[in-house]
Amino acid sequence: MKTFNERCKLNILHISDIHFGPRHWEGSDKILLEKLNSYEADIVFNTGDNTTDGLESEYQDVSNFLKSIKCKHLISVIGNHDKRNMRGSEFFKKYIYDPEIIYPLDIERCVKENVFLDRRITKLSDNFTDINFIETISVDGDSVLVVSIDTSQLYSDDGYVDEEILRTVSAALKQLTYEKAVLLVHYSILGTDAHPLHNPLRLIDFVREHNIEHVFCGHTHELELRRSTDLYHGHTFTQYMCGSLSSCNNTNDSNMFLYLENFGDENMRIHLVRIHLDGDQLTFKDEIISGMVRK
Repeated sequence: MKTFNERCKLNILHISDIHFGPRHWEGSDKILLEKLNSYEADIVFNTGDNTTDGLESEYQDVSNFLKSIKCKHLISVIGNHDKRNMRGSEFFKKYIYDPEIIYPLDIERCVKENVFLDRRITKLSDNFTDINFIETISVDGDSVLVVSIDTSQLYSDDGYVDEEILRTVSAALKQLTYEKAVLLVHYSILGTDAHPLHNPLRLIDFVREHNIEHVFCGHTHELELRRSTDLYHGHTFTQYMCGSLSSCNNTNDSNMFLYLENFGDENMRIHLVRIHLDGDQLTFKDEIISGMVRK
């Protein structure tokens, strides 16, 4: 019997940090969409910071943009900028992605700041601010289990993962049978920046516990392709972090996206597509990375 890696030929488009609002670029979104849609993606992963300040108008704009990406399976996660507004999680579910949320088994054990808001004050219908979910994506008879852990905190640029939420998601995963699982998060669990994920080791333990081999993230606006091996437990995973898709910050250095051709195959090709903005002109440079060794 062939393994998943031998028979699955998925193509994955990875985008992140679109930043609609003041930090969204002045480049042509139409040209960008034409480029994104030129790749034959089976799944699109969008790893957070869809907005600048989490405003409803920004969420509406990014919703229109994402709906113009021609892919049946587009999965988005929430980022720290999306949570700068008390109603950010509500807007995220309304305009971007509305999965079946996983709620903690014991809310009294949650310690993440502002993970529950006072409904008497906020008047929100759902006072739980985390977006955690598990979804199965099927393409041509093959399935990929997508796990998303919310690493962002309301009103904070620093990341944090709640232990009780991880315990809850772990319990749900143990009830499932799957061949391949990927993790989507906003913050890197291997690298860091001025506003890092504060407890990455707990999430790395989670990745190893559930034999997750691929992690997709964003946040830093920098390219980072890393493979980590736990020599004691014999577990290896690869982290894919692309830069910003369309941020006005460092436009000729960090704006990029990734296209993973034949994802999961030993001959997987990673397209690193850099976006260069010069006035109103948009150009793209496609670099090929094969076997995680640059060509």
